[in-house]
Amino acid sequence: MRELALHILDIAENSISAGATRIKVSVNENLKDDLLRIIIEDNGRGMDIATLARITDPFVTSRTTRKVGLGLPFFKAAAEACEGSLNIQSEPGVGTTVTVFFKHSHIDRMPLGDLCSTLLTLILGTPDVHWLFEYRMNDETFEFDDEPVKEALAGVSLTEPAVMRFIREMIEEGIADTRQKASHAIDHRQ
Repeated sequence: MRELALHILDIAENSISAGATRIKVSVNENLKDDLLRIIIEDNGRGMDIATLARITDPFVTSRTTRKVGLGLPFFKAAAEACEGSLNIQSEPGVGTTVTVFFKHSHIDRMPLGDLCSTLLTLILGTPDVHWLFEYRMNDETFEFDDEPVKEALAGVSLTEPAVMRFIREMIEEGIADTRQKASHAIDHRQ
């Protein structure tokens, strides 16, 4: 994978496969500490200790369409190549949290990529899941919760072109505004 947004998509799809009804994706770019943290947390089935111990092995997968699962091993390798790490916490019946750290400025760190399209794909593809997104840069934060949008639509499909455009613009503008405010704050400190 060439961008981190695709890794997020892959891990979120694992959450969907695990029966999650609530999934939160958090992206934190901390330029002051030179860290990028990505967290995907769900309320899915979770994993027992034995499964958790083997989950980053590429030959361990719950998928029936192929015998290898490369998402987590590749994500872990990408983080470790950038002075980072991947940590998974899981409890059966409670859910799973995948936390990945990267050195933000590392020359080998993949770009974040198109976070908006990734989120839009997840939201539109699984409207029965409650999606939460948090994007943070330094001290500025943008949060998106799809529940209020779904409630306001009162049964109108998320796949209506005007609704898709509205959600896309909301996420794109939220991320852009957060980056701009964070950059502005850095400029004022210098």
